[in-house]
Amino acid sequence: MGLKDAQNRFWGNISKGGLVFAIQIFLADIWKISKNSVMIAYQNLRDELRADSKTRLKIEGFEKIRKHRPDYLILLFMGLIMLIGVITMYSLSPQRAAFLNKSYGGNYDSMHFFWRQIMSLGLGLIAFVAMSRVPISWIYRHSGKILVIGFVICAILAVLGFAKIPPAKCELGACRWFKFGSVSVQPSEFLKVGVLIALAVFLGSKAREGKINDFRETILPSGLLVGLMLVFIAGFQKDLGTAISALAIVAFQFFMAGLNRKNVIAASLIGLVAIVGMILIAPHRMARVMTFAGNENCSNLSSSEQKDEYHICHAKIAIGSGGLLGVGIGNSVQATGYLPEAINDSVFAILGETFGFIGLIIILAIFLALSMRILKVSAYLKNPASRILAAGVCGWFVFHTVMNVAAMTGLLPLTGITMPLLSYGGTSILFISGVLGLIFNISAYTSFRQVDDFKEENEDSRSRGRLGRTRYASRRSF
Repeated sequence: MGLKDAQNRFWGNISKGGLVFAIQIFLADIWKISKNSVMIAYQNLRDELRADSKTRLKIEGFEKIRKHRPDYLILLFMGLIMLIGVITMYSLSPQRAAFLNKSYGGNYDSMHFFWRQIMSLGLGLIAFVAMSRVPISWIYRHSGKILVIGFVICAILAVLGFAKIPPAKCELGACRWFKFGSVSVQPSEFLKVGVLIALAVFLGSKAREGKINDFRETILPSGLLVGLMLVFIAGFQKDLGTAISALAIVAFQFFMAGLNRKNVIAASLIGLVAIVGMILIAPHRMARVMTFAGNENCSNLSSSEQKDEYHICHAKIAIGSGGLLGVGIGNSVQATGYLPEAINDSVFAILGETFGFIGLIIILAIFLALSMRILKVSAYLKNPASRILAAGVCGWFVFHTVMNVAAMTGLLPLTGITMPLLSYGGTSILFISGVLGLIFNISAYTSFRQVDDFKEENEDSRSRGRLGRTRYASRRSF
């Protein structure tokens, strides 16, 4: 039974049993239709992700593209950003340690945070190399398992956090980490990677079939997956920043897959309503929004009435104090305890104070260059899943950068979103380095010329771009 059949039954039942009877039957029909659609969507998504290796070749649309030299500019730009992070942490570590030792009775060595950041960057490089060496076909073949592992880990955290059982780490009513000794791990980052890869595989198969705008086969299964992800990240872990970041990844993937304008508008409205709802139910999120919307006053930050403006005011003071060329390495004043989260979420403001306006422009130029290289890789990939995967990674990287910069300059409310590869923290660096490794991996399978956009099912198949001869064609094939 379809929706039109239910409508016809509704009008027929009005004459038979009255309006109340017709509404009851109509609601029952709608429930059956919705239930069947959800089950079909679930089975469709499950079958796509469970496809065996022989079927997977057809689903992914793998072509025998000869492997060539990968895009080493990706590695270069990533290395430059990491180097800037090392220099920044070298200058901030003594100040951060001194502040924590004095204010909270800590016993941190002056280089504690520097060496921890070196270790995190080292693990990130290992993840980059590992992801660049693993056959991309193997990753696609096990995308469903990676996704399930992500959900299972987040479910374990939710259960342990609810029961207040270690290693779950809960702060201010939110359980977002596993803590093993001095090491904290945020499982939502793994779930983001799982959704990124699984959705790339699923949308890649649908884009190749020309069904990317099919509600039952594509949009509904994807919506169920994204909705479940939001339940774990924004619901159980109460992490709106990571949830919005994950939505940005999904949005970039759907845009690259060819979602039409009608569905883009509908999805945007649903996402906006969901984000507004999550803000309204959390007092601390509402406080941040009201601070952003109100008249900012940084004249008397010691007053209790100005406590909400404290963070953003000191971020602006840090950037303004840097002037054109900055105060120099090791001379930051805001890092001595004035600016909250100086080595984490607020590191961009400290960079502005240290290196000045010109330094910030150079740093953002490197971020832009890396983002453009990822987009270029995506544009020259013939494989649909790889193309959509690259778009998702670009969305991840760009969204984190834009949101962090906008929050530190007062253009958006504070979100707690980190600056990729610069902010202190191992989990973020580990996973962003890993997905950049995936991009480096698939950059070795780009076509010689730019690939045409995906076409809908009813469009002329002859308009699709054919695979051109790849660079370094004498090398071994994919």
